Amino acid sequence: MLTGSIVAIATPMVEGGELDLPALRKLIDFHVANGTAGIVIVGTTGESPTVDVDEHCHLIASTVEFAGGRIPVIAGTGANSTTEAVALTAFAKKAGASSCLSVVPYYNKPTQEGLYRHFRTIAESVDLPMLVYNVPSRTVADLANDTVLRLAQVPGIVGIKEATADLGRGSELLCALRAAGKRDFVVYSGDDLTALPLILMGGHGVISVTANVAPKLMSEMCAAALSGDLVRARACNDRLLPLHRRLFVEANPIPVKWALAEMGLIRNELRLPLVPLSQQFHETVRGALRAAGVLA
Repeated sequence: MLTGSIVAIATPMVEGGELDLPALRKLIDFHVANGTAGIVIVGTTGESPTVDVDEHCHLIASTVEFAGGRIPVIAGTGANSTTEAVALTAFAKKAGASSCLSVVPYYNKPTQEGLYRHFRTIAESVDLPMLVYNVPSRTVADLANDTVLRLAQVPGIVGIKEATADLGRGSELLCALRAAGKRDFVVYSGDDLTALPLILMGGHGVISVTANVAPKLMSEMCAAALSGDLVRARACNDRLLPLHRRLFVEANPIPVKWALAEMGLIRNELRLPLVPLSQQFHETVRGALRAAGVLA
């Protein structure tokens, strides 16, 4: 069971929006050196909606290659087409990913039964451990806890990235999983701001945006929380709080890519329809980086 701070890694790009694979290699080295527990590639923060299928696959294969077995790679393989999600998941398995992250299908608004059958079909089609990803603020469709409990019974579906930021709902899910004897079903926070309390309620870690720029501190916070060192966990989280807030002053990954560029780790390049961080927020994000001790 993978626990701790898992980074939803940004996708570096050069001017014009082409993939910057040398910068991706350096980012992976940066995370290995700073204690990150795992890497999610081509998720929301990795601009999955704007990379084409060939680039998507190239990013998965390159990340597995660059990680070189030093850190688990979780491949983003979700789609609003079940057939496409199966194909991406099959590629991720062939490329050597440790597991996959599959987002709730967006735009077409499936029912709970449709969501259940979507994820079950992927799991039955490809033998690769799967995390389902619920982020209704982006997908509109919302994976209900009762459906998660059904999916927890499907072989190959091993956990969830829970990004509703609803701690009551997260607590109820954890309680229901324990009651169903599914303590091995991992629950990761998909929201940095509420990650600490979710871990303290029994969650297993976080799939994090903040970890892109503060991997060591996020790793230390998660480790302290998981071990019951509440004083240390709170102290780390207090330093991280400005980042948790200010990395979302505009839509993710706009602020975090600006922050990574400010740290000299990547270029500040995105693909349309995303545009660089507005000038009015530069000092806001810069101040959060300084508060966390990752920028002088």
